[in-house]
Amino acid sequence: MSEKRSLAAAAREVLLCGDADGKARLARDVAAAWREGRLSPGTGVSMPDRPNRPQRPELRLPRDMPRRSFKGERGRVALLHSLAHIELNAIDLAFDLAGRFAGATMPREFFDDWVGVGEDEARHFAMLQARLSAHGATYGDLPAHDGLWQAAEETRHDLLARLAVVPMVLEARGLDVTPPMIDRLRAAGDHESATVLETIYTEEQAHVGAGARWFIFLCGEEGIDPEAAFHTLVRRHFRGALKPPFNCAARGAAGLPPGFYEPLADPSCRG
Repeated sequence: MSEKRSLAAAAREVLLCGDADGKARLARDVAAAWREGRLSPGTGVSMPDRPNRPQRPELRLPRDMPRRSFKGERGRVALLHSLAHIELNAIDLAFDLAGRFAGATMPREFFDDWVGVGEDEARHFAMLQARLSAHGATYGDLPAHDGLWQAAEETRHDLLARLAVVPMVLEARGLDVTPPMIDRLRAAGDHESATVLETIYTEEQAHVGAGARWFIFLCGEEGIDPEAAFHTLVRRHFRGALKPPFNCAARGAAGLPPGFYEPLADPSCRG
């Protein structure tokens, strides 16, 4: 009987897939294989420094991105496109975490969580791609910024730092900014897109929750204070302060109390 293919090897394949829709399909296939026991955890697989990307969209530095208004039809397309780009990056971030840290001494439930997150992100990308299509557009039609992978590069050797910066900072930010987007889409009559964002918003709370839960678990294993460790790691690995206002209710439901993020808030953004 041949040895099972490893989750780490399968995660690497997701990152190396350079077609956006193909990456989303492959992510869901890998998640199904993991759930059905067709993959072993596996170690010793070298993860790529960067994921492969399609030829389009053109990737720019964040400072070189055009300022956009999200008003009107073109504005809604720009909003959906930017969210699709985030979700495509989120697929790679989830599978990079599962593959890069496959050798960590963690319960199987840890890998269950991050494979599940990657599967959710793939579905989110497909939902947003469908909404772009309904507006006569597709992912790749507009430029996108190339700053999202910096979090992975900065934390590639430290699982605790990866958990702090990606789910507990970047995804938590999504909990703050998504409700106003939903309101804007509903006000514009795009109820289908608003419903998609409501689904993403609900599921992202679980992603933040997984990050917080495993961060606190690891801090317990190492005998360190979770809030103090979070503050140290975010200051070390995340550029800039956290931007209020915070969605404290959603963050709290995800297991992220104010003591984690309030001390890191940008004072210039306070009321």
